[in-house]
This record gives sequence, C-alpha cells and structure tokens, in this order.
Amino acid sequence: MIELIFSFLITVLPDYLYRRHKQGKRLGHEITLYNVWYELRWGITSGAVLAISLISVIFYFHPTASNVTSLFRTVTILSDMPGRVAEVYVRNNQDVRAGDPIFRLDTRRQEAAAETARRQIIEVEAALVLAESELAAADGAVQSASALLQQADDELTRILNIRRANPGAATAQQEDAQRALVESRRGELKVVTAQRNVVQGRKDTLLPAQRATAVAALVQAETEIEKSTVYAGTDGNVQQFKLKPGDIVNPILRPAGILVPYSSGVGRFQAGFGQISAQVVKVGMITEITCASKPLTVIPMVVTEVQGAIAGGQLRPTDQLIDIQDRRRPGTIMAILEPIYEGHADTIPPGSVCAGVAYTSRATERETGALTGISAFTSAIVDGMGIANALVIRGQALLLPIRVLVFG
Repeated sequence: MIELIFSFLITVLPDYLYRRHKQGKRLGHEITLYNVWYELRWGITSGAVLAISLISVIFYFHPTASNVTSLFRTVTILSDMPGRVAEVYVRNNQDVRAGDPIFRLDTRRQEAAAETARRQIIEVEAALVLAESELAAADGAVQSASALLQQADDELTRILNIRRANPGAATAQQEDAQRALVESRRGELKVVTAQRNVVQGRKDTLLPAQRATAVAALVQAETEIEKSTVYAGTDGNVQQFKLKPGDIVNPILRPAGILVPYSSGVGRFQAGFGQISAQVVKVGMITEITCASKPLTVIPMVVTEVQGAIAGGQLRPTDQLIDIQDRRRPGTIMAILEPIYEGHADTIPPGSVCAGVAYTSRATERETGALTGISAFTSAIVDGMGIANALVIRGQALLLPIRVLVFG
C-alpha cells in the first residue's frame, strides 16, 4: 500500500493536475468513472509499473521471512537396557541438574549375577590354595621318583662293573632285570613329572583365567547395576514424564520422557528466506522480528550464520530413482539470527513462531569508497526503501493481538 500510494503520487497525481489545469477537465464532469482509464492512462500505467518495480526492489533487497522460530534441542530420557521401574526420583515438569538421578530399574537379576560372580571368585581362590598343596605333593612325588630312578641306575652301574671285573659274580638275568627296573623308574618319573606339570598349568593358567572370567562377570553385573539408574545429562526441565514404579521401560519402544535443556533455543532463531534471496542474505545483515509469544514488540537481530545448503534438495539413497518433479517444496535459505542487544530475546519461549524482515545496507561500501557516483546514489535509495518493510513489520506487531484474539 505504501509503495502504491508513493507511486501514484508521482505519476497519477501529476497526470490529473495536467488534465485539470492545462486541459480544463474536471473530475466528475469530463473525467468520469467510465473514462478515467483513458484520460489518465499514462499516469495509471506508469504508476502501476513504478509500484511493481518498487515492490520488487524492496522485497528483493529487504527480504521477509514468515517462518522464523527458535528451534530447541530435546533429550530423550531412557535407559541403556529394558527393565521394570523400581524407583522414581523426579516428577513431571521438575527442574533437574546434570547428574541428578531420574529413575532406577529393578536390579535383582543383576545383583544375583554379581553375587554368583563373587562366589565364583571365592571358589577359584580356594582352588588356587588347593593347587598350591597339590603342586607341593607333585614336587615331592617327582623328587621321590627321581631318587628311585637314581638308585636303580646306580645299582645297574654296580652290576655292570661287577660283570666287567668278574663275569661270574653277576648273571645276565640280573643285569636285564635291573635294566627293566631302571626303565620302569624312568617311566614313573615321566608320569609324576607330567602330573606335576598338569597341576602347575592349572595353578598358573587355568585357575587365573577362571578367576579373570569371574571378575569380568562381576564387573559386568556391577556395571549393569550402575546403568540401572538413569541420570540427567544436562541441566533442564523434565517434560512428558509419567513414569511410575512397576512400569516397563524399553530404550527402543518406550522412553520415559523428555528433558528440555535450559540453554537450548534461548536467544537464537532460525529464519527461512525464499531462494530468490540467496544472493542478498549475508552474515552481519540487520533484521527485525516480532513473535506471537511476545506481542507488540519488535526485536532487532543480526544474521550470524547462513546455511550453505537448501534442505529441500537433500537426497537419501533408496531402492527407487528420484523424480525431480516429485519435489514440490522448493525449500528456503536458513539464516541464524541472534539479538543485537544481549538479553532482548531471553523472554521468548523456545519454539515460538515469529515473522521477520532483513535489511540490506551498503553504507560501509559507500563510506570506504567502494561505491561511488550513480551506484552509490542508487544503493542509498535502495537502502532507504527498507523503511517500507520496517513499517510493515511494526504493523504486524500491532495487529497480531487483534488478529489472534478477536478474529482468530
């Protein structure tokens, strides 16, 4: 409307004044409702062209965004394992700090497993003590077998020496019998040595491995007991939390609730501008927003980030080829807005829906001499046209309560 009034003031009005004072045509007499288009055709045509041009320039260099919101993060409250709730420590809509317990699952099964692992450790340690005694007995048997073998070997040597000195003093049968006894003693030594090695292996390898397995089982059971208590990972407010003792919680199918962090979404807004504004929306651009959750207020903001990709064009591989014409929504340019003055947007609840407008300013380029002459003059005019959108957003801020409360 502002652009239309301005355009008609410098086109239709001069055309009418010329017709009235130069040609003597009066409104309602020579100029009527039926011939006004013909009489004022030059002014009306030029006014329409100028109005369309002004509107295009204003909305291109000072883009508006009807989708402005403060997105916030939520943390799902769930346990690492399914189970039945034993205790609940918080209630719905309660503020919690990082590390506060929220609920605990029933751990009787894990506690039984931990006790079993402790008993197994005690059993293995007792077996280690017994293995020490068995090893000492095996060492004694090895020493005894070695002594018997040495005695038989000495007797065989004595018989051989006697036969060598006096062949008639000892018979061949005695020598053969003594050789058989030596071989028997040597076999017995091998048997008791093998038995001793078995005891040594059980003491040094098997029982320590069994103890390590029992310790690992105990650690696993104790870890599951620790994980049965769910703690808050950040400061926030518990929402949609209706958990009661006896309820079943499943990390996949049934979470316990939602934790909304305090700092998430506060003072940070995401605005969606049309793709035609991709070359205009830049970091550092001044913007203004008005929100339904804080009516009659216009908050100055600044663009701190501009997303380099348009979400509407993202592709996720599937088993079907993508047809471009199926993508109806073109997507928008997302810009991150933050308040110029600290704390101005802290009272706006996260998730609020707002409207905003961005203003192109090339004053710095004109001051540094990057723009001179006609370009500087034209850019100054374009920058000044932003006042139209400034009036529009203030009008929206004024009319929003009426539109929602009266006509809503």
